[in-house]
Amino acid sequence: MDRIADIWGDRTPHDRATVWPARVDSYLADGITEAQVDRWVISACVLCSNGCGCDIAVKDGRMVGIRGRATDVVNHGRLGPKGLYGSIPFAASGDRLTRPLIRQDGELVETTWEAAMGRVVEVSQRLLREKGPLSHGFYTSGQLFLEEYYTLAIIGKAGIGTPHMDGNTRLCTATAAAAMKESFGCDGQPGSYTDIDWCDAIFLFGHNMPETQTVLWMRILDRLAGDQPPKIVCVDPRRTKVAEAAERTGGVHLAPLPGTNQALMNGLIRELIANSWHDREWVDAHTLGFDDLAATVEPYTPEHVGEICGIDPADLRRAAAIFGESERVLSTVLQGFYQSHQATAASVAVNNLHLLRGMIGKPGAGILQMNGQPTAQNNRECGADGDLPGFRNWDNEKHVQELAALWNVDPLVIPHWAPPTHAMQMMRYAEQGSISFLWISATNPVVSMPESARIRRILGGDQCFVVVQDLFLTETARLADVVLPASGWGEKTGTFTNVSRTVHLSDKAVDPPGEAKSDLDIFLLYAERMGFTDKDGAPLVRWRTPEEAFGAWQECSRGRPVDYTGLSYDKLRGPTGIAWPCNTQAPDGTDRLYTDPVFPTDTDQCENYGHDLLTGGTVTQQEHLAMNPAGRAFLKGAPYQPPHEQVSAEYPLLYSTGRTVYHFHTRTKTARAAALQQAAPDAWVELSETDATGLGIGEGDRVAVESPRGRIEVRARIGRVRPGAVFAPFHYGYWDLDAAGPDGGPARDANELTMTVWDPVSKQPLFKTAACRVTKIGDATGPASAPSTTASAPPDGRQLPATAGGEPTMSRIVTPTPDYPNDPSLGTDSPAPTTTIAGSQ
Repeated sequence: MDRIADIWGDRTPHDRATVWPARVDSYLADGITEAQVDRWVISACVLCSNGCGCDIAVKDGRMVGIRGRATDVVNHGRLGPKGLYGSIPFAASGDRLTRPLIRQDGELVETTWEAAMGRVVEVSQRLLREKGPLSHGFYTSGQLFLEEYYTLAIIGKAGIGTPHMDGNTRLCTATAAAAMKESFGCDGQPGSYTDIDWCDAIFLFGHNMPETQTVLWMRILDRLAGDQPPKIVCVDPRRTKVAEAAERTGGVHLAPLPGTNQALMNGLIRELIANSWHDREWVDAHTLGFDDLAATVEPYTPEHVGEICGIDPADLRRAAAIFGESERVLSTVLQGFYQSHQATAASVAVNNLHLLRGMIGKPGAGILQMNGQPTAQNNRECGADGDLPGFRNWDNEKHVQELAALWNVDPLVIPHWAPPTHAMQMMRYAEQGSISFLWISATNPVVSMPESARIRRILGGDQCFVVVQDLFLTETARLADVVLPASGWGEKTGTFTNVSRTVHLSDKAVDPPGEAKSDLDIFLLYAERMGFTDKDGAPLVRWRTPEEAFGAWQECSRGRPVDYTGLSYDKLRGPTGIAWPCNTQAPDGTDRLYTDPVFPTDTDQCENYGHDLLTGGTVTQQEHLAMNPAGRAFLKGAPYQPPHEQVSAEYPLLYSTGRTVYHFHTRTKTARAAALQQAAPDAWVELSETDATGLGIGEGDRVAVESPRGRIEVRARIGRVRPGAVFAPFHYGYWDLDAAGPDGGPARDANELTMTVWDPVSKQPLFKTAACRVTKIGDATGPASAPSTTASAPPDGRQLPATAGGEPTMSRIVTPTPDYPNDPSLGTDSPAPTTTIAGSQ
């Protein structure tokens, strides 16, 4: 089967409250058979946030393939196209970094580890003497391992004492954490993937799951293909595969104008209350804030919401009725909410819907505030994003003292006098030079952060010493003062945790190339050379292996909501990943939270005291105590406010960035996989038929897309985005053009146009509400490079070949397997679903 053209593979239909059948997906390099594989090494896929259990095929010291693990609770053997085709090729790519690089006379040249780390340590120590710990910043990833994040957190917080720590999770899912803290007192997904197997309806809020979590969508498709399929409600300005499923299942597709999510959510909540679809007895027993929430949403009638959002009021009523009348609803939330205006308020509103119905902690009645990266959850748990490790509250002296005792340092060393510095503010400090030392690991902010030209200026300037730790010479690495070659997936050992709190172990399968080191070993080398010690003079970081680091983390997590003490490397080498909390009370892990329903909202327990969702103003400890949460969840609301940037005669369209199924982030791995790169070889922009006609733009025409901040030149796909909106994938930078930016050629990085503005609570940048204009600058020589198998398909559903520079590059154009084999509209010739291996959860 060609899983480029047939993204989700064959169906294995199953009914509600039954086990999802297993189906093993595998891929081996050309010329390799399964009999030739020397060994299979346990791991989990890292090319989306789903965290699918898998095994790595090794032959002659090389990774040569991958297969899903049938017994794993997450994926039951399945893998998506990125996992199948993108997991292995990067490792053998000829442009891997194999030796450290150091900048000399303006050029990066190869050097030794001794010289490179010596330069890093010399600058670091000098700045600590001259300017103190606030001179240092650390910006990391959602793709390292738990053991590496925890080590980095201790280095930053107890070794240096800087609050300037964050990860690219700030761009991705900071709002997920913020929304759960506001509602439930603590991070951590309430729901489970198994809720798909039990639910009667699924609401996807700004979540294009068929492309961002392909295996999770397979699970939904298999429910839709069985008896008693759930209704689907899609909230998205594009007509995605989710929207198509909504239309087929008797659900609803709500396509609000970008930036109006909060008005839509207020309307849904109002309808629940107005129609008495809420459980007032449960609400009174287990929540706080109902009266204030009801007053906030009262003005948002369906008609008023329809005017703001540009939707049919009847569709809003229908969606609310599905939520209010279904016995079990699962809600998922992702970037369409997290990266848009009033991000935290809108995401909290999803929690409100479930709390109003008492629909939490029960099979099929869950919330998944999704992640976008495979280890984003660990970044948040371990404190590499600036939070305190173990979901502790930086504003709670008792929590700070717990860490100080654990690390044997003075509590005053640990920065907790103010909230941790978020990534956007860190870049501002680096721009000003107050952060004079910035260490970037496993991320590429030159392409992924808003307003790309500004980020290039900051990192390319001489006011800040930049260290980059990565696999390849990315756009960001090209601007660094020192580049450290790191090991990748399969080349090191460690654990990581997916969206549904499921922990997997990834054992080392092969050696890294050349002199590349694991991220853990790099951090340990820095700590040793810096001479970080505890208050007794012993080494601050006391471990040397991943397993020892995991043991240290377990002690940090003990007694906290994120308790790992019942796990071990040996246990994680079993048939499946295991969800935390895992301890003596839950030795086999915990499928879903809040079954009590008691929430970690007490003042001495919660991760923070909350915020005003409109302004970001903080709730004090005394104010929180006065509310007496007593294990109850918070219902919080906010009125709708218009986005920061409005359309105008000069910039009449709303610009939004997003993802395609064939690429991950800035393509450092996926573009090195020929099948994936061929399927989506170059950037494009999508316009509605209505807007394209008005602008005189046809399929494949070359267009300029401009905002007040920048311009890109790409080909146009006449697509399925709603009128008034424009969509561009953010994956395409310049590294494969051997450049850090667009000098010498047209710009194509979608973030050349986005804004340096962020949500007041989560501090997540807003990528989906910029104003823009689109102008034709050249005739088509073929269709745009957008895939036709996804939400980027033309409105008429034609299968167009992807193109690069107007030349067709994707020859495998086939009709995919139908998503709904039981749909009578498909006739009787639909292929029968197949199951490779029958398994159980």
